[in-house]
Amino acid sequence: MQRSQFISTVHLGVKSLLLHKLRSGLTMLGIIFGVCSVISMLAIGEGASYEAQEAIKKLGSTNIIIRSLKPPDEASDSGGGGNFELNYGLTYEDGARLQSTIPGVVRVLPMRIIRENVRFNVNLIPCQVIGTLPFYPGIVGVDIVKGRFLCDADEKHQQNVCAITTALASRLFPYQAPLDQAVKIAGVYYRVVGLVQELNTPDKRAQTEDPEGETLDNFVYIPISTSRSRFGETIFRGSFPNIEAESVELHEIRVKMASTEFVETAAPQIKNVLNRFHDQGDYEVIVPLQLLRQAEATKRIFNIVLGSIAAISLLVGGIGIMNIMLATVTERTREIGVRRALGAKKQDITTQFLVETVVLSVGGGLIGVLIGVLVPLMVTYLADMKTIVTWWSVAIAFSISGAIGILFGLYPATAAANLDPIDALRHE
Repeated sequence: MQRSQFISTVHLGVKSLLLHKLRSGLTMLGIIFGVCSVISMLAIGEGASYEAQEAIKKLGSTNIIIRSLKPPDEASDSGGGGNFELNYGLTYEDGARLQSTIPGVVRVLPMRIIRENVRFNVNLIPCQVIGTLPFYPGIVGVDIVKGRFLCDADEKHQQNVCAITTALASRLFPYQAPLDQAVKIAGVYYRVVGLVQELNTPDKRAQTEDPEGETLDNFVYIPISTSRSRFGETIFRGSFPNIEAESVELHEIRVKMASTEFVETAAPQIKNVLNRFHDQGDYEVIVPLQLLRQAEATKRIFNIVLGSIAAISLLVGGIGIMNIMLATVTERTREIGVRRALGAKKQDITTQFLVETVVLSVGGGLIGVLIGVLVPLMVTYLADMKTIVTWWSVAIAFSISGAIGILFGLYPATAAANLDPIDALRHE
């Protein structure tokens, strides 16, 4: 077919669609909603998956997290009343054993986490006091905003100094500069030496109390030696005569490995070492690398499910196009007979009807892409939910819409081209 003939055929096909604007528009709705749903659902799924994976990545793919847990049997016994002491959880010796026995260990970071109130003048804020070592920022991930973090001298001399998060500083010092101010924790004053911001605000820490309802970013960091001397290792809860004492040396240990290759083998080795000295199930091992891989696998399954559901809408849209085009062939039988009698070939008739279906599907696809990109933006704005529109979801959705126009338009176009010219001219 010559170029001029093809352009003429395309013009004729578009003109035929414009004669029935409402019907053409309604026919396109199936494709519009199909493409829109593919892009929107994948964008929402991609955004949710991204946030989950980023949270896991920030825990450190080369880190292994070990947390103290209150044994279930001990926890159930605690409701019976009376005075007693629970002794469980990780110890300083555990950290030393892991450092010396597990291959690939770069550093072992011990942490003591205590729920307390921090006071400055009349401001009293619940917080988590984290006793740790100076290399905490390099393992957990902390951005030093102002001042400094803890140093070796602070740890060695059990200094009453602290670094606090920017979130806590904004609540505790609404009108003052936090650096070098003295804050009071459990009757002891600590000098603020630095402002920090955790890159991964944890949603679950080893707790000495239920932190539900409290903000999770109110952290105070003090030297672990200071924590041991000021707070001790036994925490008392309740009131007389029902007083419960918990003795926990370390609430959390983070083990930084040399590379991700060591992480796979180190996790079971760590459990084997700890099981020799912990027979009451008073710890848990969390491997962010494994969580990340599980999240990636879940993401793939999630995308397949969402894509399949959305693809059904495209299929329904394609069936709608075929149905309308078959009805159009019946309506325009006489027109087809006239064109054939005037010399039009089967190829011309096929091209004309294919052009109409492709225009419907591609036009609907373009509108669907536009709406599909806008919907995730609205979801992000209204629901404060992260969404990510990927180029491949747009390309796949639009390509499928074009393919549907050809596949579902081929049969009506072939049926129109195969009409007998004489019978078509006799059609009423």
